Amino acid sequence: MTKARTNASVAPAVGRNMVINSAMNVSQRATSVAALGGASGYSTVDRWKLVSLNTAGRLTMAQVADGPNGISANCLKLDCTTADASIAAGEILLLRQGIEGQNLQRIGKGVSGAQQITISFYVKASAVFTFGVELEDTDNSRQVTKLFATTTDWVRHSFIIAADEDDGSSPFADDNAESLRVNFILHAGSNFTSGTLNTASFANSTNANRAVGISSFYSNTANNFFLTGVQMEVGPVATELEQEDISTTLTKCQRYYYKTGPIISNDTFCLAFNASTTVAVGVAPFPVTMRADPTALEQNGTAAHYRIAHASTATTCSAVPVFDRATVDSGSINFTVGSGLTTGQAAELRSLNNTAFLAWSAEL
Repeated sequence: MTKARTNASVAPAVGRNMVINSAMNVSQRATSVAALGGASGYSTVDRWKLVSLNTAGRLTMAQVADGPNGISANCLKLDCTTADASIAAGEILLLRQGIEGQNLQRIGKGVSGAQQITISFYVKASAVFTFGVELEDTDNSRQVTKLFATTTDWVRHSFIIAADEDDGSSPFADDNAESLRVNFILHAGSNFTSGTLNTASFANSTNANRAVGISSFYSNTANNFFLTGVQMEVGPVATELEQEDISTTLTKCQRYYYKTGPIISNDTFCLAFNASTTVAVGVAPFPVTMRADPTALEQNGTAAHYRIAHASTATTCSAVPVFDRATVDSGSINFTVGSGLTTGQAAELRSLNNTAFLAWSAEL
């Protein structure tokens, strides 16, 4: 009997990357948003939150088709549009992905036998800068930061983070709340830069030690920053970026944010029933179970972008759609018209043009 040949170069199993939308391929909200920086939030590429505190700098955030060959066709781009040369102590700018604790249990953090973590990513910029990538344990207020340099060409950086066994008191919670943040720190004031950079391993968090030695993205309006191919995996080896089909990535993203549209004119959001002569209530099923119950509805445009189809007619709404309630599986919406509905009859909730959309968020 001949033993089958073992291929030592075979990549590890599918699912090793704990970062979602690492190749920046999904952007449900928008592909480009300008004048960001006055507040924190999700604007373009799914799962990547811009965190901005106290800075006068402003930027455009975009998904662009400029990824490294063979890795991804897309990347996340930040373009400085308003500089901030006078950096106050409490300023900070970073790109963040929060990760649920139940997706981190393979690390075994905080207990005997904890695993090493390797973080890797592709980055370039308009010039040479020094920025930081931070792993921030929000369950136990522990963190570690690694500095990296940019050039005008794509470069892959990788860092091994030592296993954090601590004293047995700092495991990640096994739940759907945020336990770890991957932060790319791009600008910071003295509250975050005046100490000694914590670079060796996870340690109790001190703000002054988080961003020592970094450059400022806001130093000039000519500054651009590009990021893609972010991978976080167990072990001491930066394996090749895990390539994922778009449907898998989209499904993962829809756990946190689901957007129905924009859709074509007269397309249907969902079926409904007339709760009164003026209000139709519809229930939109989500394509995947969301992380938590959404608590609000996002929509675009005015009342004139929406309509109710009932009996043999379609009536334009007199108010924008409003949130009724939601579970992890579906969202209920109220559409309102001036009059004309027959209570108890079936209806359809529709768009009136291709800018209309409805969306629900369960983001960390």
